[in-house]
Amino acid sequence: MKIKLDENIGGSGADFLRRNGHEVATIREQGLAGAADERVYRACIAEGRALITLDRDFGQVPRFPPKQSAGIVILELGGPASLDRLRDRPRDFLALAQTRSLVGELWIVEPGRVRVHLERDDET
Repeated sequence: MKIKLDENIGGSGADFLRRNGHEVATIREQGLAGAADERVYRACIAEGRALITLDRDFGQVPRFPPKQSAGIVILELGGPASLDRLRDRPRDFLALAQTRSLVGELWIVEPGRVRVHLERDDET
């Protein structure tokens, strides 16, 4: 899977995903650190990359429609940020990604569960 990691996820997250066979580009590596969310979203679409982020703003479906993307994953740490929590969420993401396609979907990965945003027919 082609993935773009937001700047709020460190190098260990990128290393973990790469070790698990994914093609990972990071916001920092691509010179997009500090870029507006809209620019990051458009870059993901242009590159065909799923976005993995801690930024809840990407959960605003009208602003960042997942159906136009390779997928959006928001990692919820479930408490104060820690290295253990930051390592657990990508593992949870990968477990679901082995059984379901992320393309065009929004996933909220929380401790113990993954919520998948299902688009209703009447949404634009």
